[in-house]
Amino acid sequence: MSRSRLTKSIIDKVGYKGDGNSRCVLWDDEIRGLGLRIYPSGAKSFVLSYRHEGRKRMMTVGDYGVLTLDQARAKARKALGNLDEADPLAERERVRRGETVGDLAREYLERHAKAKKRSWKDDERRLNQHILKPWGARKVASIDYETVSQLYRQIGKATPIEANRTLALLSKMFALAQRWGMFPHDKQNPAKGHDRYAETKRDRWVTPAELPKLAAAIDAEPNQSARIGLWLYMLTGVRRSELLVSKWSDVDITRKVLRLPMTKAGRSHEVPLSAPALALLEKIPRVDENPYILVGKRKGAHLVNISKPWGRVRRAAGVEDVRLHDLRRTVGSWLVQAGNSLSLIGKVLNHSNLSTTLVYARMGQDQTRDALEQMGERMLGAAGVTTKAAVSPIAAAKKSGKRR
Repeated sequence: MSRSRLTKSIIDKVGYKGDGNSRCVLWDDEIRGLGLRIYPSGAKSFVLSYRHEGRKRMMTVGDYGVLTLDQARAKARKALGNLDEADPLAERERVRRGETVGDLAREYLERHAKAKKRSWKDDERRLNQHILKPWGARKVASIDYETVSQLYRQIGKATPIEANRTLALLSKMFALAQRWGMFPHDKQNPAKGHDRYAETKRDRWVTPAELPKLAAAIDAEPNQSARIGLWLYMLTGVRRSELLVSKWSDVDITRKVLRLPMTKAGRSHEVPLSAPALALLEKIPRVDENPYILVGKRKGAHLVNISKPWGRVRRAAGVEDVRLHDLRRTVGSWLVQAGNSLSLIGKVLNHSNLSTTLVYARMGQDQTRDALEQMGERMLGAAGVTTKAAVSPIAAAKKSGKRR
């Protein structure tokens, strides 16, 4: 049929004018590609004709009567506006087929996490632990804001920070699902807009008083790979996942560095190896057909679970509140207390920005206090005033309530 501006009066009056086989469509002149299809039965529906990547497509927008003309035009505009991102008909077909959350999880791990994230195993663990058991068989399109909110609150009752990390994972997964056509573009990402649990920075590290007991507990750990790994964490400050997958080919004895091909910061990093670290590496026995420094139980595999040995060690040392990541903080705290700059510490720990390193500024307070006390002693000594004589007038003033 000819192209003309659709109006409600025209739609209500127009009838079927085909031969029973050919389609009868009245095209709109306001939204190019939008039409009203009229069936022999008299039923009418809005359709949208468009091209995507050179391929001609036609999709049903909705039935007339269920949708008004204005609503049909709005849907057509939105679909045409998203053509650069996805084919709306292909997306609808995929949703109709009903990919499950389990399908999305596999796509996410293979197409995104394993290719772009060194910490992809953390994502895999969260998927298995929190998401796939309750949602694995559910259709991706069935997950809404309230469904995510319920899961988020459930996880948050036990571990608020873990709930935040899981929510961030879901947000990324559903953003990719929309890009891949597994979740409708016209629906809001269900993991967006939630009020997250507050997180406080941990300042926990191993103190000089705790170190002897911790060292003895590490040396008593029966798992050799875990024992070596814990000492290497203490001596290098590398992240858990980075050390577990390190290979002998990453160790350069001549240059005294451990090269990490890919880190959380998204780049390679060379960790300087101190004399104690090198001595420890030299004592580690090599295992045939296993390229990893910390070997696992399976042939050719690296150590996977160091959390259980660490749990035994920290209980034996009486430092049960010290987490494995706190060993990395321990390296930073000891470096700052030795007088090293925050810039240097950031380079050692491979921080992406200075704000991450600033937490160690608070760990150097004892050192700055000692420095001020020594300066005060020297200053008063040069002035010929003893420490006791200098503070006694202040103490007397406090007792009498007088201000000085």
